[in-house]
Amino acid sequence: MPDASPSTHCTLDHGLQQTARQRIARLVADLTEGLVERDVPVRLGLLAALAGEHILLVGPPGTAKSEIASLRSFVDATFFERLMTRFSVPEELFGPLSLQGLERDEYTRLTEGYLPTASVAFLDEVFKANSAILNSLLTILNEREFDNGLARVSVPLISMIGAANEIPTAPELLALYDRFLLRYQLDPVSKEGFEDLLRLPTNAPRPSVREPLELEFIHQIREHSRTIPVASGVLQALVSLRAWLMDASFYVSDRRWLQIMRLMQVAAYTEGRSMVLWPDCWLVLHCVWSRPEQATIVQRWFDSRLIEIVRAEPARYDRLVGSLEAFVSDPNASKVQRHDRAGRPL
Repeated sequence: MPDASPSTHCTLDHGLQQTARQRIARLVADLTEGLVERDVPVRLGLLAALAGEHILLVGPPGTAKSEIASLRSFVDATFFERLMTRFSVPEELFGPLSLQGLERDEYTRLTEGYLPTASVAFLDEVFKANSAILNSLLTILNEREFDNGLARVSVPLISMIGAANEIPTAPELLALYDRFLLRYQLDPVSKEGFEDLLRLPTNAPRPSVREPLELEFIHQIREHSRTIPVASGVLQALVSLRAWLMDASFYVSDRRWLQIMRLMQVAAYTEGRSMVLWPDCWLVLHCVWSRPEQATIVQRWFDSRLIEIVRAEPARYDRLVGSLEAFVSDPNASKVQRHDRAGRPL
C-alpha cells in the first residue's frame, strides 16, 4: 500500500504541479458536465484514482452512480465494467478457463479484456460478489496481484469504483468493504437542484473528455506528491481526531490512516499547494465512517474545530476566507495564501 512518508529521491517539480492542476481542473469540468449536485463524488473518484485507491458510491437506485462512474474516461487506459449478481461466476470477472491449459492439466484463465488486465474498473452492486469471487477480488484490490493457475501475476489496476444500494452487513463482505478507502453516500437531488435536473436534455450523450490523463502522468503525480510535507497543525489535528474517534468507538486501522495521509498529499499537490494544510483534512470525512450516519458525527468534530480556530484567531480566519474566495473566483490566480509551519494562514 502507499507509504505516507515523503520520498527522498524526488523533489517538487513546480512546472509539473502547475500542469497537473490545470489538466485536472479541465478534467473535472468535463466529467461533471450534465450532472447535477455530483461534483463532490466525481472529484473524490478522480482523487482516489490519482492516489491509487478505491471509492465506493452508496445510494438508492437512480442517484447517478453509474453516470459518475463515467469518470472511467479520465484515463487513456483499459476499462472493465460489470454488474454483479448473486449468480455471478468467476469467469465473468477474471476470464474463461484456457482449454489448452486444461489439456495440460493447468488451471489458468484467459484474462485479456477482463478485470486482471484493466487499469480502471467499475463494479455495480459490488457486494453481491459471492465466495467464489471474493478471495481473488480482495487480492486484486489490495495487493494488485492475481493468482492465475500456479502463478501470481501483477495487475495494472489503478483504481476501482464500486457501487451499492446499501452498506454490507454480512461478515464475509466486511473485508471487501474495507478495501474502499473513500466512501460517499449519494442522495437524490435536493429541492434546490431539482429544477436544474429537469432542465437537462433527455437522452443526451455523456460529454466526452477532451484530454484524458496518461498512465505515466498519473504515476508522476503520485510520486511527486510524496514530497509534500504535512503541516504540524494538521498532524496535531489528526492525532486529536483519532483519539476522539476511539472514544466514540470508531475503529480506524493504522493502515487506513496511512492511506488517508497519502490521499491528502495527492490532494494538496493537485491543488497547487506545497504543504498539506487544514482544508485537506476534510477528506477524512469520506474515509473513516462505516455507516453513513457516522459521517454526521465526524462532521460535528470538524465544525467544533473550525469554531475553535475562529474564536482563537479571527484575523487569521478572515484572511484565510479571503484567500479561498479569491481562489474560487480565479483558480488559476498566481496569488497563494501563505501559511506558517503549523499550517495556519498568515
